[in-house]
Amino acid sequence: MERLNLLSVALGLACLAGLNLYLTVFATGLAIHFHWIVLAPQYQSLAILGQPIVVIISCVLFLLEFFADKIPWIDSVWDAVHTIIRPIGGALLAIQVLGHSSPTLDVIIVLLAGTTALATHTAKATTRLLSNTSPEPFSNIALSVGEDAVVIGGLALLHYHPIITFSIFLITLVVFFYFAPKILRATKVKLWL
Repeated sequence: MERLNLLSVALGLACLAGLNLYLTVFATGLAIHFHWIVLAPQYQSLAILGQPIVVIISCVLFLLEFFADKIPWIDSVWDAVHTIIRPIGGALLAIQVLGHSSPTLDVIIVLLAGTTALATHTAKATTRLLSNTSPEPFSNIALSVGEDAVVIGGLALLHYHPIITFSIFLITLVVFFYFAPKILRATKVKLWL
C-alpha cells in the first residue's frame, strides 16, 4: 500500500504541475517551510521544496503566471512556452517524491509523470484556446482562478487521500480527452502546433 501511495503522490504532483507548475511547487514548499504539513519519512526528499530560495523563486514565477494567465492570447503564448517546462517539472517532482530509488524505477516514473503532466497541460492549453475565441474577457480570469483553486484543492486532497486524488485526476483526464475532440469539432477551432 505504501508504494501505491508513493506512486499516487508522485503522479498527483505531476498532474498538478501540468496545470500550474509554479503554484504546485510554491504551495507545497510554503506548507513544508512553515510546517503546515509534516512530511512522513517516505516523503522527506520533498523537504527541498521548503528551502527559502525554492519558495521565493517559485513565488515569483507563480506571480508571473498568475498575471499572464488573465490576458487573452498571452495565456496561450505562456502555455506554448510551458509545453516543455511543465512535463519536465512534473517528472522532476515525481522523481523527488521517490527519493533514492533504482534507475529503472526512475525512468519508468519519469515517463509516467512526464506523460501525466503533458496530458494535464494539453487539457489546460486546449481549454484556454477555446476560451480565447469567446468575445468576453472574463472567461480567462474565471478559468485561471479555477485552475489555481484546483491546484490548491488538489494538493490538500493529495495530502490526505493520495489514491482517491489520483483516481479523480485520471477520471477527469479520460473524460476531457473523450469530449475535447467533439467540442473542438463543434466550435470549428483549428489548432496548429
